[in-house]
Amino acid sequence: MTGLPQFLRGARRRAGATVHATPRASRWLLVALVLACSSAAVPNADARGRGERAPSVAGRFDYYVLALSWSPSYCLFNPGDRVQCGGRGFGFVVHGLWPQYEAGGWPEDCGGTRPPDAEALRIGRSVFVTEKLLHHEWRTHGSCSGLDAAQYFRAVDRATATVKIPARFEAPRSVQSLTADAVLAEFRRANPAVPGNAFTAACSRGQLSEVRVCLTRDLKARSCARDVRTRCPRGEVEIRAIR
Repeated sequence: MTGLPQFLRGARRRAGATVHATPRASRWLLVALVLACSSAAVPNADARGRGERAPSVAGRFDYYVLALSWSPSYCLFNPGDRVQCGGRGFGFVVHGLWPQYEAGGWPEDCGGTRPPDAEALRIGRSVFVTEKLLHHEWRTHGSCSGLDAAQYFRAVDRATATVKIPARFEAPRSVQSLTADAVLAEFRRANPAVPGNAFTAACSRGQLSEVRVCLTRDLKARSCARDVRTRCPRGEVEIRAIR
């Protein structure tokens, strides 16, 4: 019995008496022994059951999501960002172009890439509103595109050019209250060639945060996979005025 765990050591001598296991106790001991051996044989069963994320590999993805951020909402919650929020009058700005998996999820931080050189930075600065965002998006998402930095920033620029911003959101000077469905309807009217389910919206704390567009790897509009969906309340949200 010395080979068993402490809690399975059945009969032992206490105070000069031998304690015998009853048939019922023996059955429980057998069950416990089977469970203990099963756990020892499969030490990582819980980790596999949780579906651990596969390593991200550059260039291995199925489509893109182009995220367009409503800058007034960002600035409402990040007033200290003077570069983006110092009265520059931004409306929708590029947040990022994100590789996605058809089955759900996305790669990120693929590594193994060179930092943007001078030419790449020149292109990136014409696309992203801040250098901090430029470097973050390249490191986190661009590194997984299979492109070098200059190619990725050009792809972001081309992707942005495929989407027409509705006139209603070009320069609003007062707060608007709309449902997410109404916002997306405006985008569909402005982009009639784009599949209706290529657009989704994201909201935060009662504010419109982003409109997102699903694109093929060659930057043509396509339907989003099931895990890319609108994340907003059913009621109206605020669309802050441009300042």
